[in-house]
Amino acid sequence: MTDSELFIEEIKNKISNILLEPEIRFCGLIDSSGQLIAGDMKSGIIPFETDARRKQMFQELAHRVANRTGFDANLGRVKYSSSRREKAVMMSFPLGKYIVLVIAEPSVNIDRLGWKIIDKLGNQWSEFHGF
Repeated sequence: MTDSELFIEEIKNKISNILLEPEIRFCGLIDSSGQLIAGDMKSGIIPFETDARRKQMFQELAHRVANRTGFDANLGRVKYSSSRREKAVMMSFPLGKYIVLVIAEPSVNIDRLGWKIIDKLGNQWSEFHGF
């Protein structure tokens, strides 16, 4: 197995662990082109978007995350980014050339959940790098 394949297998296990949190609707690993590599909706959750719209959302997210690196030299790397919408909270966690996307219930405490997910991912941010 390559380093990249080992990384993806490790993240798949962590995604399963993240999905155990009651407020999580979706958790997935997305590559730099916006393709869903691993993850899915929590069992029993009905998605708000169609598969085609989710694919478009993943591609737009990958583009936005790639554009955020321009300020890294002065401000430091992004640990996570979040947006609170009326029906859901979306959070992205850049991991090298990948992104962990989490969609949660709108009532969630964003910072508490963000740090909980960082803990579940099990890395210090200085260790996050692409393969």
